[in-house]
Amino acid sequence: MKNRILFSIFLTVFSFVFTVAAKQEKYTKHTVVKGETINIIAQKYKITPYDIYKLNPDSQNGIQLDSVLLIPSSAVETTSYVAPKATSSTIQNSNPTTHLVQSKETLYSLSKQYNITIDALKAANEDLLKEGLKIGQNIKIPVSGSSQTTIVSKPVEVEKVPVKEAPKVNAQKSESKPETSTEGIAYHVIAPKETKYGIAKKYGMTIAELERLNPEVISDFPIGLKLLVVGNSSVKPSLETAKSPTVETPSGPSSSTKKYLEEYVVKPNETILSIANDYNMPEKELISLNPELKKGLKQGMILRVPKGQRKEPVKKEQGNLLKTINTNARKQLALLFPFNISKLESDTINSTQALLKKDKFLNLTLDFYSGALMAIDSAKVLGMNIDIKILDSQETKSTSNVSALVQQNNLQTMDAIVGPFYQANVEKLAELVESTKTPVISPLSKEVGKKYSNLYQSMPSTELLRTSIFDFMKTKNANIIAVIDNKKTGVRQYIQDMQNETKIVGLSLKGTVVADSLKVLLQKDKLNYVILASESTGMILATTSVMLAVQKEYQVQLVILEPNETLDFEEISLTRLTKLKLLFPSLSRPNETVEANQFDAKYKKLNKILPNQYAIRGFDVTFDTLVRLSQDKTFEETVQATSSEQIENKFDYVANTTYGYSNNGIYILYYDTDLTIKEAL
Repeated sequence: MKNRILFSIFLTVFSFVFTVAAKQEKYTKHTVVKGETINIIAQKYKITPYDIYKLNPDSQNGIQLDSVLLIPSSAVETTSYVAPKATSSTIQNSNPTTHLVQSKETLYSLSKQYNITIDALKAANEDLLKEGLKIGQNIKIPVSGSSQTTIVSKPVEVEKVPVKEAPKVNAQKSESKPETSTEGIAYHVIAPKETKYGIAKKYGMTIAELERLNPEVISDFPIGLKLLVVGNSSVKPSLETAKSPTVETPSGPSSSTKKYLEEYVVKPNETILSIANDYNMPEKELISLNPELKKGLKQGMILRVPKGQRKEPVKKEQGNLLKTINTNARKQLALLFPFNISKLESDTINSTQALLKKDKFLNLTLDFYSGALMAIDSAKVLGMNIDIKILDSQETKSTSNVSALVQQNNLQTMDAIVGPFYQANVEKLAELVESTKTPVISPLSKEVGKKYSNLYQSMPSTELLRTSIFDFMKTKNANIIAVIDNKKTGVRQYIQDMQNETKIVGLSLKGTVVADSLKVLLQKDKLNYVILASESTGMILATTSVMLAVQKEYQVQLVILEPNETLDFEEISLTRLTKLKLLFPSLSRPNETVEANQFDAKYKKLNKILPNQYAIRGFDVTFDTLVRLSQDKTFEETVQATSSEQIENKFDYVANTTYGYSNNGIYILYYDTDLTIKEAL
């Protein structure tokens, strides 16, 4: 049968003409010179560090000499700035200015902004401030310096001047205290376990004010760093044991420093990942803002999060897109599959049949393709108005002919593209057609690499599988225990870092399970989930034997975080797993509906064999794409509004924290006592 499929590939020809206008954006390129930092470059072009990070994500990890950064075209380069030169003449001013109080502003920040004392502010607004400063108040700003206003006569050009190195501090102090000088300036040396929140609170300021005075702590917060906490200084903090960093003069708050102004109280059943997603930021960034998260997340914790960045939850419909098909507008779809025909033609030693026996990747491709063909046939039956072009991506893990295919076939004009298979190649394609916002659907890769606004990862990531099963267990208010093989260091690290409320069972010196070590962690008043992370038959049998023995006293359920082939061995009976109702996250679901059985029957009739997981995946990915293209909305709009389910796979795309979309379509399944697999509720 696969010989016939392979032969049909040579005969598959579709043609079309379609044009999409490309959106072009121009940027200025900046080459980093010695001594420059992100803040200095941002000041030079009159933009914020965030503007640079947005176009150059890697720059958040530091910049190198001679590296090239993209600068927004609207930026204006400047090498100096104009500052007012005050004359000695002054006038009396009996009409004070006013200020509309914004979120997170304090009397301290306003006193610094207008160069007045806090007492003067209170005196000018005695009645208004009886109950404290509130957002939306229109407060009076008294004149600085005995009610006198300085008259500015003319601007003067101020050139950049070298700044002397800050004095070193003693990093070995047992207690961190502010260091003061005769100029009204005070410093604070970061001590172990201190946070931005704690230091800001200590000195009566907000985190934003602390970051404004010390821009380098926005992305880093090293122990021993000398922070400016009172006054203004051209000398910036330094570390005792390291070379002084490039010096920068404190500037006014930029959009990047204003971001971190809100406090958020952790709610029940929330996770670090869910909060990070809600605020459209990576987990690492959330943890860097809140180092205490390294010890775990707890209900009621107060976190520092970006101001005004929380995403409103979008209610997606579990829609039936088949009911809203529009057959009027003609759409274009390209399928890029790695048939590697040139390789087959050049192989003079092995026959096609021999290659099919040896080449697992070719078999996978043909299985996926056979499912895609059934999806195309179903689309024709439903009257979908779509032209389809099937192309050979000729790919390996690191090479492909994607660039040539884009040029030869005008792929940037497509309404959507499915493929290639390998992550590096699908990312390359997404980059090439990003300017026209052509959706590129990655059909099989779980890898997480570069992000592009038009890239849709249809395979949920391994990390999401783990997070989903933990989120499910937490909704049950259960006691979560983990038995982790010493070889599973990655799982152990993940649980300690991200799920530290989980109780880890101690092992013997030989690395085996001790029954009492597990029993002592069980609770009688709760459901006890026991996570088993091991591929050792002995450890699996020992753990499950303890669980079976205590079932009369405790509610226990076995859990795995990822597929485990050892559970399929004869030594571990299915009955053992069903008694413990094995719970696990899955990319696909068992489907015994009439439609699913009809699909199996039709596939078997055409291919003389029942469909495997790759054939079903080929159908589901292709058919989901075809149905989304057959709507009145764009592909991206359907993704934002509607999740869908096909034969075995769910497609619930969500926007990533940076660019593009990932599929959160995961099932939580369990083995039931009737020897079937069911979806957990």
